[in-house]
Amino acid sequence: MNILDQLVFEPGAFYIMDRGYLDYQRLYGIHQSSAFFVTRTKRNSQLGRRRSNPVDRSTGVRSDHVVVLTGPTVSKEYPAVLRRIRYVDPDTKKRLSFLTNNFTLPALSIALLYKLRWQVELFFKWIKQHLRIKAFYGTSDNATKTQVWIAISTYILVAIVKKELKITHSIYTILQILSVSLFERTPIQSLFSDLVLPDFKDEFPKQLYLCESSTGQ
Repeated sequence: MNILDQLVFEPGAFYIMDRGYLDYQRLYGIHQSSAFFVTRTKRNSQLGRRRSNPVDRSTGVRSDHVVVLTGPTVSKEYPAVLRRIRYVDPDTKKRLSFLTNNFTLPALSIALLYKLRWQVELFFKWIKQHLRIKAFYGTSDNATKTQVWIAISTYILVAIVKKELKITHSIYTILQILSVSLFERTPIQSLFSDLVLPDFKDEFPKQLYLCESSTGQ
């Protein structure tokens, strides 16, 4: 949560966070920066309803309320009004409750913004599962993005090789074999033509290290 203290909030931008970042004092800092946030409410949130806005329940939105914090401490940490939107996801049937300081967008748009955040999280989950980045060699935005894109490009190239050469082994197995054959002058297809190995499951797939010595250490 301390990372919120280091960010410079851009006016008009949306910051989408899960409820682990529900700190009203920090959220009020976003509000004072003329930026917007969307986050999840907690079950024990102390909220008092001021008024209700009409909703189209066919969209999954169940309620759209203007609320205030009623707890003695949190009401001082965030003294302004908030907007609480309750929504039922049509795919998972999960009931969700969102909190935002934006009163302009339709309630459904707020819910879909949070859903897009989940797509970003799934992308990072895929990176952790498929790309083995041992360490970052730079901390700037450009250095980090460059290294991640190199890893993704390597993965995609191997996927293309698998498809073009009709290799039946998984990408994980192909990467493992290539990692020990990097310095061999051998056609790629011949590495797999006579290979008889049990195909590993992709539960914990690994990408090639971006920087490896010839010994693979």
